[in-house]
Amino acid sequence: MADLVIRGGTVVDGTGAPAFEADIAIDAGRITAIGRVPEAGREEIDARGRIVSAGFVDIHTHYDGQAVWDSHLAPSAWHGVTTAVMGNCGVGFAPCREADRDKLIELMEGVEDIPGPILHEGLDWRWETFPEYLDALDAKARDIDICALLPHGALRVHVMGERGLALENANQADIAAMRAMTAEAVRAGAFGVSTSRTISHKTLKGDPSPTLRAQEEELHGLALGLRDGGGGMLEMVSDWNTPDPATEFAILRRVVEATGQPAVFSLTARHDRTEAWKELLGLSDAAAAAGLPIRPVFPPRPIGILLGLQGSQNPFSGCASYKAVAHLPAPARAATMRDPALRAAILSEDRVAGSNFPLITRLGFERMFPFGDPPDYAPPQDASIAAIAGREGCSPEEVAYDLLTADDGAGFIFAPLTNFADYTLSASAECLRHPNAIAGLSDGGAHVGFISDGSFPTFLLAYWARDAKEQVFALPEIVRRLTSDTAAAAGLSDRGVLKPGLRADVNVFDLAALGLDAPRMVADLPAGGRRLLQRARGYVATVVAGSVTYRDGEATGALPGRLVRGRR
Repeated sequence: MADLVIRGGTVVDGTGAPAFEADIAIDAGRITAIGRVPEAGREEIDARGRIVSAGFVDIHTHYDGQAVWDSHLAPSAWHGVTTAVMGNCGVGFAPCREADRDKLIELMEGVEDIPGPILHEGLDWRWETFPEYLDALDAKARDIDICALLPHGALRVHVMGERGLALENANQADIAAMRAMTAEAVRAGAFGVSTSRTISHKTLKGDPSPTLRAQEEELHGLALGLRDGGGGMLEMVSDWNTPDPATEFAILRRVVEATGQPAVFSLTARHDRTEAWKELLGLSDAAAAAGLPIRPVFPPRPIGILLGLQGSQNPFSGCASYKAVAHLPAPARAATMRDPALRAAILSEDRVAGSNFPLITRLGFERMFPFGDPPDYAPPQDASIAAIAGREGCSPEEVAYDLLTADDGAGFIFAPLTNFADYTLSASAECLRHPNAIAGLSDGGAHVGFISDGSFPTFLLAYWARDAKEQVFALPEIVRRLTSDTAAAAGLSDRGVLKPGLRADVNVFDLAALGLDAPRMVADLPAGGRRLLQRARGYVATVVAGSVTYRDGEATGALPGRLVRGRR
């Protein structure tokens, strides 16, 4: 008798092959049979009329802190993710000396919008080295598996101290030390190393990421450390401004060519440089054609900020008169802001001068939209706040202000930052048409106060395999992009495909019913911290290592997830 039998589902196995109807038998955490399974299981899932797929692998998350204190890695676990790769963008908490803890918290707080009090209370700092951090992660059971990247920011501060924070160039001794520590991390189980070269990544004080100006020789040293340790991927995020995309991409290409280590980089369609992403997509395709494993990771919908009184940012956060009432709970703040005198004062003040939000200058009312329920991630241009203001004969600021203060301050304004230059999702569709591009960038676990993109996997399925205005893709291809494609990029050959002998990570879902609820602000973090969470509809069951972790969207209490050490 098998431990679990998933009965009569439409199997989409993750390879991109056509769907077929079958039972799946699971025993001891592995798939043992796919086809007709006549014997009963100790536990069964009725999957008739439902899709059965491999569990989703998300290679761009930030659960570095949450994985220390929480066994339930929501929101990703709610959206079919069974394995998550964390430690992206060069930020994390190891290696770290005691004297540097505040520095790494400040960096994570600014880059990934995880408030410092949450991290100060939630992190127990049972480590200094990266291998010791992995040991601390390994001691906790979870509802999904996690894989960790070594963050270049923490590594640079550990090796160079204040010189690293001051963006000084690494010397030969620094590079040798970083190379050795990278190899040590990979041998202990790191899947690679991550780095950031974007000016958008800053502490709340405005200090840039310590890795911003790392020279090619330093990146080469990191990649050599990956090779020394047995292999791993180099993950990078950049603005591609220095001095142009082709020149900076050439640096990455030379590093990959010289060391043989694979690389992935974040690819977004910026609104101010609308052609740069196409150039980078072409450069990565050319590299792949030459046998160099360099792959872009793109978002399946706009990366957008949710601006509201409940969140950490809104269009008026920088105004002096708003700051005077910002401490009030959202309902009381909304009521106070409806006072005509305060409304007039806030609307008369400079929204940008007093803001500590590095992205404020990229937010225009022509790309801000009322965010409803169900949420619309591809609203038409005439639904923008600027368009509404034009029709109503008032200023966009007035429209935005009234939206924020309605419904006791419970609503949000959706402000796409990337991948929405032409008010369609055509950029994401184009990336989906490129086999070398990876669908991702969910940032699960991060941006808890103003971004809720941990729902990317559900959106990818529901929109691109069912609802898309631009192009509907075949379901087997979309499932492949969520499973075997991301698993292979991470170096995970034991999952991502439904096949006898492989790990039994499985999702059962109703494609017709699949959808997203509106994000909600929930106070469930350490120190009473709040975060945006977005649930999904349509998941019948999620299975991790043969154990059912979720049924109909609710946790079963099973915690089969563990730290995965090393590429396999």
